[in-house]
Amino acid sequence: MKLVVAVVQDQDSNVLMDVLMDRGFRATKLATTGGFLRQGNTTLLIGIEDHEIDDVVDIVKSVCRSRTQMTPPVSIIGRSTESYVGQPIEVPIGGATIFVLDVTQFERV
Repeated sequence: MKLVVAVVQDQDSNVLMDVLMDRGFRATKLATTGGFLRQGNTTLLIGIEDHEIDDVVDIVKSVCRSRTQMTPPVSIIGRSTESYVGQPIEVPIGGATIFVLDVTQFERV
């Protein structure tokens, strides 16, 4: 057994859940927050058999796409920013971060 932990953009999570369910995979959806931009994202927990890893990873890759977003510049901690006028910067967001973990025991009650 494996546990796939997929961290995805909120924008992709509903479509991803629909595709996973259509293909017969169950997932638990958790609301999470990213560390860099401090924006909402979604973490999915998906319990699968070993032979299903490639199928699930391929689904996540096909649904979750990278994009860019304009964001205000990050201020430097401990420095005065009173006279600092920064320009918004374009940062890459989206895609997915996927972890595949071994599961020693799984029970559905």
